[in-house]
Amino acid sequence: MKVTGKEGGPIDRAQAKRWTAKYRSSGRGKTNSHLFGADTVRKLLEQEGCVGMRIYYALDDNGEQQLLLVGTDEEGSDMTEGLILDLSSPCPPDCSVSGELAG
Repeated sequence: MKVTGKEGGPIDRAQAKRWTAKYRSSGRGKTNSHLFGADTVRKLLEQEGCVGMRIYYALDDNGEQQLLLVGTDEEGSDMTEGLILDLSSPCPPDCSVSGELAG
């Protein structure tokens, strides 16, 4: 799979609100979101050869839902020898003050 760096794209606010509400009502998890700082994400994306990132769902040693971010090269391979991010701020308790997508 060739990765161009242009994968993904925007969705409108109404669709984002519907999808996040649907997730919350599904009962699939008690974590609604994860916050990663811009500086941290930039470090991941600025790695030599990085053209994108893949986000993995994971469960930590306490059974809590986590997201792992790993850089991806142009061949679509995970750059696991580089930076792998976690240690995000989960919601709850660290939720958006506007709450528009968090409910």
